Amino acid sequence: MTVHRVAFLVFDGVKMLDVSGPAEVFAEANTFGAHYSLCYASPSGWPVRTSIGTRLPVDVAVAEFEDVDTLVIPGGDRLVTEPIEPDLTEAVQQLNRRPRRLVSICTGSFILAAAGVLAGHRATTHWRHARLFARAYPDIDIEPDSLFIEDRGVFTSAGVSAGIDLALSLVEGDHGADLARDVARSLVMFMQRPGGQSQFSAPLKVRVPHTSTLRAVTDLISAQPALKHSTDSLADLAGVSPRHLTRLFTAEFGTSPAKFVELVRLDHAKALLNAGHSVTETARAAGFGSPETLRRVFVARLGVPPGHYRARFATTQPAGQGAVMINNSSASRRGQ
Repeated sequence: MTVHRVAFLVFDGVKMLDVSGPAEVFAEANTFGAHYSLCYASPSGWPVRTSIGTRLPVDVAVAEFEDVDTLVIPGGDRLVTEPIEPDLTEAVQQLNRRPRRLVSICTGSFILAAAGVLAGHRATTHWRHARLFARAYPDIDIEPDSLFIEDRGVFTSAGVSAGIDLALSLVEGDHGADLARDVARSLVMFMQRPGGQSQFSAPLKVRVPHTSTLRAVTDLISAQPALKHSTDSLADLAGVSPRHLTRLFTAEFGTSPAKFVELVRLDHAKALLNAGHSVTETARAAGFGSPETLRRVFVARLGVPPGHYRARFATTQPAGQGAVMINNSSASRRGQ
């Protein structure tokens, strides 16, 4: 079997899990018959200091790379707060001519974007930085709720652990679902994680609208999401017509009044479930009225029903102490 060469481009401040997580998936796949060869390179060829303070040796400098099948660009916190060094973007531009597959993990997408690789592509990144990414690179179609995306041979993934999901998907593409399922069972993970990044994102922080007309409206929705907030009633509060209110919401928040209310209620419901409230109590307190309506919104927005959400996020304790534990068989549900 042909050896598949996977190269990681690393740098000072690189997120350790962005490197070690996908690398473990490829290494585990080798125990089931795959043939991945892993190597690590920095622009200079010198070791780098990772996000957890450890020193990470490298095999080669970027200039010494020869054949690469998959190039992985991990993320790092400083990529969104500091200018990206030219040696990183130049390394991507140099290496992008060689591999058949280009992969970014988490904020590694910022390096690809700065290198011009993602122009005109669909992409994702960590949910916390999706808005910044969209403002900085308007020529890229950002999809903030996706765990990972492939567009014309370029793969981007969401925050940290989503890189593990993406690596498993790459293994499946290379060697089929059976081998990937073996890897998932061995690593005790899902073949396909339910839901998207919105499951993990922070509560909606309603900024003060630029338009003073909207301030009383958004304050009321945020303070009392359980009230019956129709577009007509909110328009009356603002002293404008329903049509004009809709235009104001679209301009300020990029959504309609009804969708805005739904998002505020959803965040309120997530907080109530995290605090241990039942689905029925949550539906009533958050303004959804019935558990079925709450369930419909959760599935549409988060990809999981509210009961599963509560079990997944309410506690870290094992099954029998308030949480649902993932067992090895759950990793193999996809396709069965």
